[in-house]
Amino acid sequence: MEGAGSDGAGQRPAQVNRSALSGPADLVQARDVYGGVHFHGGAASQERPQQLPGDVRGFVNRVEELQTLNRLLTDGEESVNVSLSVITGTAGVGKTSVALRWAHSIRSRFPDGQLYANLRGYDPGQPAQPDQILDRFLRALGVPPSAVPADLDERAALYRSRLAGRRVLVVLDNAATARQVRPLLPGTDHCLVVVTSRNMLSGLATRDGGRRLTLRMLTEDDAVTLLRGITSPYRSGDDPAELGELARLCARLPLALRIAAERAASRPFMPLGELIEDLRDESALWDALTAEEDEESDAVRAVFAWSYRALNPTAARLFRLLGLHPGPDLSAPAAAALTGMAVSRVRQPLDALVSAHLLEQSAPGRYQLHDLLRAYAVDQVRHLESAEDRQAALRRGLDWYLHTADAALARTLPFYRTVPLDPPTDVTPLAFATNAEADAWFDAERDNLVSATRVAADAGLPRTAWHLAVLLRSVSMHQNAFESWFATARIGLAAARTLGDRRGEAEALESLGKAHFQARQLTEAAEHHQAALVIRREIGDEYGTAVSINALGLLGLRSRRLTDSLTRFGESLAIFERLGNRRWQALLLSNLAETRYELGELTEAAVLLDRALVVQREIDDRGQEGNSLFFLSMALRELGRTDEARAAIESAIAIAEGASQLWLGHWLVEYARVLRASGRPAEALEAVHRAATIQRELGDRSREAMALDGAGEAYREVGQADEAIAFHLRAAAVHRQLGDDWQLALTLDHLAAALTAAGRPEEAGQHWREAHSLLAGFDDGRAAALQEGIAAALSNSAE
Repeated sequence: MEGAGSDGAGQRPAQVNRSALSGPADLVQARDVYGGVHFHGGAASQERPQQLPGDVRGFVNRVEELQTLNRLLTDGEESVNVSLSVITGTAGVGKTSVALRWAHSIRSRFPDGQLYANLRGYDPGQPAQPDQILDRFLRALGVPPSAVPADLDERAALYRSRLAGRRVLVVLDNAATARQVRPLLPGTDHCLVVVTSRNMLSGLATRDGGRRLTLRMLTEDDAVTLLRGITSPYRSGDDPAELGELARLCARLPLALRIAAERAASRPFMPLGELIEDLRDESALWDALTAEEDEESDAVRAVFAWSYRALNPTAARLFRLLGLHPGPDLSAPAAAALTGMAVSRVRQPLDALVSAHLLEQSAPGRYQLHDLLRAYAVDQVRHLESAEDRQAALRRGLDWYLHTADAALARTLPFYRTVPLDPPTDVTPLAFATNAEADAWFDAERDNLVSATRVAADAGLPRTAWHLAVLLRSVSMHQNAFESWFATARIGLAAARTLGDRRGEAEALESLGKAHFQARQLTEAAEHHQAALVIRREIGDEYGTAVSINALGLLGLRSRRLTDSLTRFGESLAIFERLGNRRWQALLLSNLAETRYELGELTEAAVLLDRALVVQREIDDRGQEGNSLFFLSMALRELGRTDEARAAIESAIAIAEGASQLWLGHWLVEYARVLRASGRPAEALEAVHRAATIQRELGDRSREAMALDGAGEAYREVGQADEAIAFHLRAAAVHRQLGDDWQLALTLDHLAAALTAAGRPEEAGQHWREAHSLLAGFDDGRAAALQEGIAAALSNSAE
């Protein structure tokens, strides 16, 4: 959100040994383990990913190869811990088929699940990077996006930690280099990694202990068996010699054999000899056009061309246009956008391509191309479509992603659509009936949206690129999806500068400023927000100017430069009042109220929040209403109006339940404070336990530490000082690591009180003195009051 209540939502977690937790807890135990607290009474979440694609249809023989692979795991009756198997071979030889057949046959040995990734090492586009795959794997293992570290080494460490002691099968398909694979190795003999590659990947054998199996082409008998298995339900009486000839023309490679067999099956009354003659002609033509350095590859491409030429014109055009799609997989509506067809009309050619084995249906409603076929589609679209037609198709595809993303955002975050788009002309974007549908679409298309932003910039469509980047800003902001956020924002910034579009440049700078802010990189955040403000003032963008000023106010609030924040928020509010933007007026009133609260001006804060709430309820801005109720509860509680505070925070939590874990986790800490103020510390413990669990899952270490500190206060009030001390120590360690002097001072004050209750006054004095010193760095009334209270405590302890 633009409001201050979400400003701590997303520091980059720098953690290992992080566990997602779930369920109500009735006991919390602090331990000296990096990453924090273990909740008992609710078992730790252990996701069991089931990512293996379906087993291969029409699999033939490979008995010897499968037996060789099985011997890697067992020696007679004894289990053998071989943690890495590398299956190599030429393109189209069936490496993926063998890997998946074996994986399905042994998956019962790996009860903790299976992970699968296509590393796309031989795609015409960019290969998958290890950090991308680790992000997906960590999420599949129960780590929320916000808790995935930005650094590759940290991701790999967290991945290894997640797999420690578990038996998980990992299949890494189409690897190009050992460097792509190495960060994805679990580091434990309990897991098994299966890698497929066209390259030998010798380093994985010599350095990482991998066992390599090289697949050869099928024998002629096995190749004929594969052909018969596919064709026999549709045709009979084919001459075995002709089937052998067809197998030879396909270089006995399973990919080519399946495509050829499907074509033969689809023409049951055409003599096989005629089909073979056609393929011979295609092979001769292909040989004439190539250097003949790789007979197997030439054979595969010849089969592609032979099958492609047999397609009807609609299916053939769809196939080649798929070579323009920006991402690794696509849906039927995305395919329709590329072709300019209606979705209802594109399904038949999609089915035709799947039937011809030229396209794979990877999941319900989603399709992908084998890397060899994608390369062939790219080649065909370049030769058979004019540059103008290629650009038009690409523009349609990118526009579909842009406008569908806008429609999804309109459903989930309607207040965050800051850049109006021209209505779509040649495409029909999806419509979403529910927030869940829109969220599911964003999740399914995440990689495609990032690729679309990059492709738009590279294809000379910079306006589309920066528009996509700005739309994705809001999604990334609410998920703390820093990797894609930084990537798209930087692409958008470069694209806007290419256009000389100053407004687009400011939007991209604002996006980078917000990303750095949520990553707790405040210096970089300030630089980007200041740069955006300069541009917006230069071009007379009053709305954007006010947004940038608010962002700088939030930076002041985060750094506890409260007077500066008051000035900034007041200036921003004045602009929005002039513009008549009621939503932003209410949001600024809430930000001003938080600042007044931090200054200790509680009555003024409550008045401002009451004004904000009137507007937020009128315009149905539920998120900001909850945020204002949260701050109102804080002010009312400190004013001694506990019952009113409880009503406010319970209303906020009702908004958060089922809507936002990010809000809920933060607001529950205030609920616990209200319960303690009401004399109900045991109930407060339940609230902070739940809050800490949520913050652990979100990866927000700062707010997790606030919840742990709240747990310490509740434990002290129920008379369990030792437990309180343990929690305060853990919270203090996190705040110290994050460099948050204000929260550290608060926690040290609470720690000293717990130590005093435990009869350890000397240790309490040490922590109070450090807190007193830290508070000297702040010049506001609340800090002064805390200093005064600590000085009195030190004086009392000395008597």
